[in-house]
Amino acid sequence: MADAKLDQLKLKYQSVLNTMNALKVQLKNLHVQGEKLVIRGEAKTKQDMHKVWDQIKLVDKNYAQDLAAEITYLSDEPAPKPQNAPTLRIHKVVAGDNLSKIAKQYYGNANEYMKIFNANQDKLKDPDKIFPGQELVIP
Repeated sequence: MADAKLDQLKLKYQSVLNTMNALKVQLKNLHVQGEKLVIRGEAKTKQDMHKVWDQIKLVDKNYAQDLAAEITYLSDEPAPKPQNAPTLRIHKVVAGDNLSKIAKQYYGNANEYMKIFNANQDKLKDPDKIFPGQELVIP
């Protein structure tokens, strides 16, 4: 009978288990105790723990009647964001600078000057006209 109850409650809370799996929440324990499904798990972040609880509440606002969940977390910090964004630098133009010279300095190739021009079209209208004091984004 406990196996039938376990299967019934697992089916009801399957989306919670799926959420835990997707978030890589470590499932420590899953069993029936009395008439309740007991889920114990450990999330990597507090944010992930809250996502699991949000899913539990979506399944059944009165979850306490048939579910006992204990989801802990390792860190208060959100998961680090991937470092996919390119690093942007700022170059302050000095007398004698031109985009080719700046491109050579940052990229090792003077012919890459159009990268700088394209990144600064809000400030530059002509790649041959830059002025001391301008701050240019170097993508």
